[in-house]
Amino acid sequence: MKKKLEIVYKILTVAALLYLFLVSISLMGAAFKGFGKGFAENLIRTTSNPFIGLFIGILATSLVQSSSTTTSVVVGIVGAGGLTVGNAIPIIMGANIGTTVTNTLVSLGHVSRRDEFRRAISAATVHDFFNLICVSILFPIELATGYLEKTATYMSTIFSGVGGIKFVSPIKLAVTPAVGLIQKVVILLSGSKLAAYIIMAALSLVILFFALYFIVKVMKSLVVNRAEIVLNNVISKSPILGLFAGLAFTIIVQSSSITTSLLIPLAAAGILTVEAVFPITIGANIGTTTTAILASFATGNISAIIIAFAHFLFNLTGTVCIYPIKFFRTVPISLAKAFGDLAATKRRYAFIYVLCAFFLIPTLLIIISKLF
Repeated sequence: MKKKLEIVYKILTVAALLYLFLVSISLMGAAFKGFGKGFAENLIRTTSNPFIGLFIGILATSLVQSSSTTTSVVVGIVGAGGLTVGNAIPIIMGANIGTTVTNTLVSLGHVSRRDEFRRAISAATVHDFFNLICVSILFPIELATGYLEKTATYMSTIFSGVGGIKFVSPIKLAVTPAVGLIQKVVILLSGSKLAAYIIMAALSLVILFFALYFIVKVMKSLVVNRAEIVLNNVISKSPILGLFAGLAFTIIVQSSSITTSLLIPLAAAGILTVEAVFPITIGANIGTTTTAILASFATGNISAIIIAFAHFLFNLTGTVCIYPIKFFRTVPISLAKAFGDLAATKRRYAFIYVLCAFFLIPTLLIIISKLF
């Protein structure tokens, strides 16, 4: 009886810590949007060059930590005639890379514990490397042939009369009151919106680190090796099941960042391997675009439908090109593991990677492109 009560207590503790973890992710997103949304909107309006568009997509999405926000801004600008669909597609590709910053930031929460950190950063960056490979393959193909734009335009003509569906994310419903309350209190106490966003970002990191530390600690004592055996056996025997699990869960929660970020503590605790995380991540990549497609039907805006389909086709084509072929499939996994080993040995490299890949390099390339 005592053992059963202990297990129930640990399960409730994990549930409470997961709630805190999700609040921290949402609070971080709200803070970054406060910092960067206006800047991101102005940034997106400034380009007709596909190369600059790609880097703008990375930087804008890294600033607001949401590919959905970037996509909706792009749709609005295209609808208003500020961008062509062809110029918008590279921004969407960049947004796919930028959206991976959230789970990579989450993995930094394990930085003080070397083995956990190695597993966490590997599980996070497999998403980064997969999306980088997809862009390196599909970006030149799109420039040469217009494959995504033409196919998405054709699909939009078929589906333009279909009614739209908007999902309500149960996780967003659960965390919004807590995030809203924190936001109101912080703005009230700080007296300035900029100061409030800085405090919110700092507070989100404190909550994130606290939640991650105890989630891993409690889960290790709770699951022992049972969940590890079940999850890894099921997903390694049927990676397609993992892919569909990632897709379905992302459609429900309406955020690939939430899906991939939830995998990080599981990987850090040794419950999931990078090989098991990878198909779930790919499923999340596709899942995050399906809700946008269904929502775009409700707008009646043909540009919105084309961009939503282009985003979906980009992720689907990348998955079909890379995942079924063993050699290609092992590349992002091998790169993620190698980077995990390097980051665990020299942890400053992880921070340098986040700063350079998501912020400094895109900014510098945009500035250089504008100058020359």
